[in-house]
Amino acid sequence: MSTTYHQHEHHEFLAASKDALRDGNLQLALLNLGDTLGARNKQAYAALPESDLLRERARAIKDETLADLATHIETLEASVKRLGGQVHFADDGADACQTIIDIVRRCGGKRVVKSKSMTTEEIHLNHALETAGIEAVETDFGEFIIQKAGHRPSHLVAPALHMRVADAQKVLSEDAGEELPATAEDLAAYARRRLREKFATADVGITGANFAVAETGTIVLVSNEGNARLTVALPRVHIAILGIEKVIPKLEQLPVFLKVLARAATGQKLSVYTSLVTGKRRSGELDGPEEFHLILLDNGRSKILGGPLRESLFCIRCGACLNACPIYRNVGGHAYGGVYAGPIGAVLTPLYDGLVANHHLPHASSLCGACQAACPVKIHIPDMLVKLREQLHAEPGELPWYERLAYGMWARAMRSPLAYRVSTWFATRTIGRLNQSGWLRRLPGPLHGWTAARDFPAPARERFRDWWDREGKEV
Repeated sequence: MSTTYHQHEHHEFLAASKDALRDGNLQLALLNLGDTLGARNKQAYAALPESDLLRERARAIKDETLADLATHIETLEASVKRLGGQVHFADDGADACQTIIDIVRRCGGKRVVKSKSMTTEEIHLNHALETAGIEAVETDFGEFIIQKAGHRPSHLVAPALHMRVADAQKVLSEDAGEELPATAEDLAAYARRRLREKFATADVGITGANFAVAETGTIVLVSNEGNARLTVALPRVHIAILGIEKVIPKLEQLPVFLKVLARAATGQKLSVYTSLVTGKRRSGELDGPEEFHLILLDNGRSKILGGPLRESLFCIRCGACLNACPIYRNVGGHAYGGVYAGPIGAVLTPLYDGLVANHHLPHASSLCGACQAACPVKIHIPDMLVKLREQLHAEPGELPWYERLAYGMWARAMRSPLAYRVSTWFATRTIGRLNQSGWLRRLPGPLHGWTAARDFPAPARERFRDWWDREGKEV
């Protein structure tokens, strides 16, 4: 199995996007995304009475929780320990991976099964386990496919979205050592057979968590496959890892998030499996782990919490913004170069991994607002992207000289009424009147980057000021 997928692929977004646009298989895979998951999101909200108020409530809970997050984390820690579990705090990904490796080694484990978790992708856990000589098996069907292919997830909810059935057939046939039928049902049946043995012989089960309820110590797992329950129920040891922003204070608040999460992610009223795991196996219970470990991951979240973009921590990883985004729907997830893709990835990756190293991502958006409209907690993603652009442009040397010159001239013109009048008069009397189509199809010099993919509106044939001087007094 290839291990190249474990690392971020920091690259220039425009170049990666061009490659994605030329990839015929990827374009076919992305073709109906807006009409499937994107459309279901809108339909699910429309069918839910007062869904807007419910989303506002979810947003308010997140805001209130983050305002006193330290207290809620302390409550969660106490609740988990009261139930016989152990709590570990990890400052970063390396710390979290080492903690998990230590737990697996201490219990004599050689194989772990994992349910789908973007947090484990964030810390590159599979690579760390493999390096330590521990077999890690992804049990979500999509994750199982891309693990065999050596790929990273391309979507928060549908990790193998970039692959068609024929692609999955090729990957799984190589794993099986025989030609498998090219139907989704047959491929799923093969994966089910392969994974049963893995579940039965695994020493440790590793999950993420969609939410953690502080007052009860409950870990909430939401999925449409039964693999998450098996990952918790069969191995002797269960390790759950979650970002600290996933904590909610009270159990009574959980239904608010369950109602909006499934609708935002897949258009369902409720996911097929919603598992509430509260501690290790109790006396008289037939299944469940003998040990439960909860790892609370910071990995830059505390810094974000105290900054101007704390709202990014509202994200519940539903993927709705990806389904609605015209950029993502054309280039897919891998073009973003990090674990998190789409509009929210364009915010989170620069925050987690550095803005300068991901300078392309804040600009990977049309700022159309579709992401905010689709978000179940109404995160103001366009506003945050604008703030990141502002921070990026404040970095010394980040803009080429011609951009600094252009912005400087524009700023001076905007501050001077005379300069503004002269420049607009000149533009309308030259380009505006000479151009017949109303569009500029090739801008000169570095500005050609814009018109390489789209036309630019030409200046009007006359200014509003001219019209007003001629007609305004009669209006």
